[in-house]
Amino acid sequence: MKTTVPAEFTHAHGGQGLEMTVVELTGSSLTARLSTRGGIVLGLWWERNGMRLPLLREARSDDADALSSACYPLVPFGNRVMGNRFTFRGKDYVLKPNTDWDSHYLHGEGWQSEWAVLSRSGSEVEFGFSHEGDGTPYVYEVRQRFAIRDDRFDMHLHVRNLGAEALPFGLGWHPYFPMTPATTLKAPARRFWTEVEGWLPGEAADIPGDLDFATARGLPHRWVNNGFEGWNGVAEIAWPEHDARLHLTADRRLKHYFIFISDAGFDPGFQRDYFCFEPMSHLANGQNLPDLGDLTVLEPGEAMTAGLQLRPETIA
Repeated sequence: MKTTVPAEFTHAHGGQGLEMTVVELTGSSLTARLSTRGGIVLGLWWERNGMRLPLLREARSDDADALSSACYPLVPFGNRVMGNRFTFRGKDYVLKPNTDWDSHYLHGEGWQSEWAVLSRSGSEVEFGFSHEGDGTPYVYEVRQRFAIRDDRFDMHLHVRNLGAEALPFGLGWHPYFPMTPATTLKAPARRFWTEVEGWLPGEAADIPGDLDFATARGLPHRWVNNGFEGWNGVAEIAWPEHDARLHLTADRRLKHYFIFISDAGFDPGFQRDYFCFEPMSHLANGQNLPDLGDLTVLEPGEAMTAGLQLRPETIA
């Protein structure tokens, strides 16, 4: 898979062959550790009353990959495309699998690429990389900015189509949140998508009772791997044992989310200690939906952005 530092980044940062860089950002009460390996978050912690509370699942080490991280980016789109094929504007496109355990091209290239540190000042840093070829028709450059502002952690993605033809793009993040026995989630949505063989979306349906997060509720004790649409961009995760709550605020482009809860059949070591709540701009397999599932068509040279904020507070 060919991923490079964009030409305008090469002069300042040395081009290909960059080594992994770990960056730590600190604010009045928040600390974040980030890695250029996959453009990932290694951890996000809240200092309160002399205690350090993880707001995201902690990576086991600084050399963690995306799948063992706290959060990773989804670009040029998230999730899977049925059959690794789609037709757009009368042209057929084929994608190649990018893992050895899934037959699909999964989550794009961002999470598997080495990013460059483009800039850093105070409690803010920007990463970037570009991509072309090797299993995907997408040619693009992307920037990812992280910042701690007051008691808030901000993430921002910006992707530009560098290809010679228009294609449907999407953005999002894949965070892993700590799950305790009393953890609750609130994230109102209109519909959810069933799951079919191959971890693919099936069809839109009414939201099952144990997945209706219109009001705060605990997470079910079962496998969950479903997309949700019609999200208002606001969610809350609460850890009553720690008297803590995390507010998630997404910009209007992120209209959807995905929830993943593993099980021992998929991961024999799963301890119900984390779950994934993944804000996305689009539905999985959007390339094969009549309305593109809210994917954004970018003509050559056009760009799109997405932003997400995480803000902790004490439960009164």
